[in-house]
Amino acid sequence: MRILMKEPGKGIRAMVIPNELKLLQELVGGYIETYSISEDVLIICNEDGKIMGLPYNCTICGEDFMGNILFVGVDGEDFTDVPDALIRMIAEGHFKEVKA
Repeated sequence: MRILMKEPGKGIRAMVIPNELKLLQELVGGYIETYSISEDVLIICNEDGKIMGLPYNCTICGEDFMGNILFVGVDGEDFTDVPDALIRMIAEGHFKEVKA
């Protein structure tokens, strides 16, 4: 599955990973929580990132994210490849972080 990963203090990078819950949990450092940012894109983050005191990453759609976050595509209830349109937007510099 093709995803985008954003770590605190770093840029966004593309990765290809197996679509496995355990791996997604490892990448965000704990149980996962999802936030829908469009009809076909979710952000996966650590469910307890704020409680655990993970470092600030970014603010998207008014939500502060702590620790690593993943952008994935969604098809029904399944995670899928992140859409090409999102990758193009990020590559063209349209992704803007808004710090609190």
